[in-house]
Amino acid sequence: MQRMRFDLIDLKLFVAVVEAGSITHGAARCHLALASASARLRAIEDDLGTPLLLRKRNGVTPTAAGEALLNHARLMLRQLRDLHGELASHAGGAKGRVRLHANGAACTEHLPDALARFLAQRTDIDIDLREATSTAVVNAVAAGEADIGVVSNAVATGDLHCVPFAVDRLVAVVAADDPLAGASGVDFAVLLDRDYLGLPLDSALQIHLDEHALRLGRRFRHRIRVRTFESVCRMASLGGGIGIVPEAAARRIGTPLPIAIVPLRDAWASRQLKLCVATVDGLAPFTRALFTFLAEPATLPAVASSKQTTASASASPP
Repeated sequence: MQRMRFDLIDLKLFVAVVEAGSITHGAARCHLALASASARLRAIEDDLGTPLLLRKRNGVTPTAAGEALLNHARLMLRQLRDLHGELASHAGGAKGRVRLHANGAACTEHLPDALARFLAQRTDIDIDLREATSTAVVNAVAAGEADIGVVSNAVATGDLHCVPFAVDRLVAVVAADDPLAGASGVDFAVLLDRDYLGLPLDSALQIHLDEHALRLGRRFRHRIRVRTFESVCRMASLGGGIGIVPEAAARRIGTPLPIAIVPLRDAWASRQLKLCVATVDGLAPFTRALFTFLAEPATLPAVASSKQTTASASASPP
């Protein structure tokens, strides 16, 4: 049997190159010089006696053999990470660290209280929380770059193991005297005709909304971009434009403000958030502890019905 001579760095590099679709970008992710990365990839192919990458002008794609190596490399790297977690749990006084990636709504509205309670209970575990789009979160979990993900059911999760986490509804926020105030719902397309209070370009929610606008062949009429849901709600209450935020955020922020909350009628605007992991079997103890905690319904606060409006926006439906 031929002995394979590549190492973990080679495997990490190969996975990074395939995911980036580029040797240059894959090398950068692994902090390797391009020449060194290219030499490593050629050595793997020579060692296996078969090409692993199709090299084109616009990047690289894996061959059938490359796909096979990719799947096994991801599994090996994931098992190595789990091994580190397992050993860390036995180290005297050592803390565990769980990498949790989540979309914008989960990061700002659904996770903070639950994570605070978990951290209070488990002083032996730290959490690395990162915000990203649901698609990016799925990719990170599949690639072993995140231990747990929180994503919308609007994206495909492939072979990941997923369980329900929370319902995330998107709503429009408008001034209490706006023509939309008191409406039972509004179509997303209608909002594209209005002056819009946007979120930053790198906001996971804004990216999601922009994608749906482009599917309609439209763009938002941005008046301004602000960093937080609080700013969107405050500016909407003063007539600066309309905003789109998670319902949980609108109800948390909007109670003292003269705003109305109008649910979006579009099916995609009511999303089921899901917890996802690469596999339940072999989860590191720290990761399993957080996953189990978040999967319990009692960890999440109740959200008021979308048929209600804020106390300050009590206009009757037309």
